Amino acid sequence: MNATLLAVALSLVSAGAYAAAAVAQSRLAGRTDPATGFLRMLRRGAWWSAVGLNAAGALLHVAALNYGPLTLVQPLGALTLVVAVPLGARAAGRRVGRVEWRGTALTLLGLGALLLTAGGSAPHDTLTLPEALGVGAATMAVVAGLGRPGVRPGLRHAAASGITSGVASALTQTLTVAVTDHSSGPLFSWRLLTVALLVSAFAMGGLLLSQTAYRGGLGAPLAVVTLANPVAAAAIGLALLGERLQGGPVSLALALLGAAAAVRGVVLLSRAQARGTEPDDAPRDPAPVDRPSSRAVIRSPRRADTATPQPVPDPVPAHAGG
Repeated sequence: MNATLLAVALSLVSAGAYAAAAVAQSRLAGRTDPATGFLRMLRRGAWWSAVGLNAAGALLHVAALNYGPLTLVQPLGALTLVVAVPLGARAAGRRVGRVEWRGTALTLLGLGALLLTAGGSAPHDTLTLPEALGVGAATMAVVAGLGRPGVRPGLRHAAASGITSGVASALTQTLTVAVTDHSSGPLFSWRLLTVALLVSAFAMGGLLLSQTAYRGGLGAPLAVVTLANPVAAAAIGLALLGERLQGGPVSLALALLGAAAAVRGVVLLSRAQARGTEPDDAPRDPAPVDRPSSRAVIRSPRRADTATPQPVPDPVPAHAGG
């Protein structure tokens, strides 16, 4: 099988695993008190199910990164949101509305346009140790800024989760290429050990940040995670790994249109899921209005034996004759 097709296939299965994990995390967050500590959450089977699904998605994602560049594999991560829409609707016991279907279609069209311009060759470049340390330091600074107290913490935590996950993917690609391509350097080195530690830290950090973000619902936080993840990874790929978009100005214009369509689709999906309403085509019964009844009420005549008893006068005392 062609390397590009294999990368796409692995990314699709990975997106399905990530979508199932996101739905499981959202349901767990909705049933968990925000004051519940992390150690108490570790005792719940639902948490470990979500961790297992995330681990499966991560392994498939790593395999996809071995066959395709970041600019190809990361945009396919947006399919996580597309798959999570029907899964989340089914878990909530409702149908998918028209707005959600439109958002899904726009997201798929935008992804198709982006994939046409993505590089199709297998990755070969890797990050040096200074580059990996610089990326790690910049990521931690951004996450610290997004994690500060303020308004809309759920969306900021979602953005931090997407960024850390995207950076973890970029670092994972360096680790994968270095392990499979021995010409890039020795298998055991300080560089690979440092990159492996950064990957572990950012992957776990992204998981915990997403769990916190899903306390406000699934749609909007997952949309932010879906957008921030490929942006962070593609920025590293284009700036440090020598990846390029295929074609000239026409391909660039197509990529911009695809990105705009994908963003619009994600916004529609996030709005539809954040409202938590019934589907648009579902019949809505008007609220009942209390109206006085027009039917006459006929009272039955009071029975004699049930009539209100009249007071009995006191007996007149008899006077003795004189």
